[in-house]
Amino acid sequence: MTTTVQQRRRALRKLHEASSIFVMPHPWDIGTARYLQHLGFKALSTTSAGIAFSQGFPDTEWAVPRDMMLDHIREIVDATHLPVSADFEAGYAHEPEGVASNVRLCMATGVAGLTLEDLTNDANRRLYPIELAAERIAAARAAIDDVAAGAVLTAATDSLQVGEGSFDDALRRLVAYAEAGADCLYAQGLLSREQISALVKAVAPKSLQILVPSHAPFTMKALEELGVRCISGGSGLCRVAWGSFMQSARKLSQGSLEIYDAAVPFPEINGFFRQDLAKGRRKL
Repeated sequence: MTTTVQQRRRALRKLHEASSIFVMPHPWDIGTARYLQHLGFKALSTTSAGIAFSQGFPDTEWAVPRDMMLDHIREIVDATHLPVSADFEAGYAHEPEGVASNVRLCMATGVAGLTLEDLTNDANRRLYPIELAAERIAAARAAIDDVAAGAVLTAATDSLQVGEGSFDDALRRLVAYAEAGADCLYAQGLLSREQISALVKAVAPKSLQILVPSHAPFTMKALEELGVRCISGGSGLCRVAWGSFMQSARKLSQGSLEIYDAAVPFPEINGFFRQDLAKGRRKL
């Protein structure tokens, strides 16, 4: 199956505008993208943590160079017919003009959308001031409309994650980002039903996206009833994979040969990729 960039962008926008909820998992290489497509997910997103860890970088302070990130995004886009949203960190620039320039480069990879966050790379001030953060979103919106009409702009706040802001600060930020042109608003660290409901109402009719909670206090149905439209997998699947690898590697380093508890049988994973190629996927 082949799809055009325009079709993918329309598909992602339709998902965000629908009344039903959808889950967007985050592959970190071609193989994981292919398997997630096989499972029937409707859209994918890249993960800055996934590419960072695979290249030996921390997921912090724009450690992964911009061009390396763009190459990774393009690799995921080319691996699937599904719409892909890019985790583009903070846009690799501080000022709105630089953000706009880099957003244009990201759109050229063929993504259906991108996420822009409000984290800085300054340890002394972790979040951009709300006015500047909103200007950065507005600049990204203008760039997308100029070169990639229909692509979905998601604005994320880490206000609750970095310990600098209150829930009220997170709410003010997401409302400002919605007014600046974001299509989807993404909040992390929400713990209560009341907080989620308040955000849904505050950013309506825009889409609200949240991160899969670590301890999953809500069901998918409950989140849908609250008005959440997208659930992001974040770096979760990548960290699950790393968790199994690190645990087994530690055992091996300590002299234990019992390292295959979580291993997928070789015929199963190898067979999947044989069948995937046999369906006509081009060899990348």
